[in-house]
Amino acid sequence: MGVGKIIQLVGLLVAVVAGAWSGFPQGALLIAVLGLVGGYFIEKDDRMRFLVATIALIAVSGTLGVIPEVGSYISGALGGLAALFSAAAVTAIVVGTVEAVKP
Repeated sequence: MGVGKIIQLVGLLVAVVAGAWSGFPQGALLIAVLGLVGGYFIEKDDRMRFLVATIALIAVSGTLGVIPEVGSYISGALGGLAALFSAAAVTAIVVGTVEAVKP
């Protein structure tokens, strides 16, 4: 297991925990940093699927809050994942742009 995979897995764990259980101090900053770093390790062939998944996750992250008892936890976890994916998408877009411009 490479460094990129470990960073991505830790980012997923932190995003779900911070989102579902009202976070922890500096949780948002940690999610943003892990997302920005993890976005660098997204393979070129997977970038388009990742960006589409990010848009879909942002669209549905707040919609499951109406489920009784567990909706707020699910919605929070998806919100944390949406934040992680959004930060990673920024890096993936920048890396893709640099690769396209680089001779």
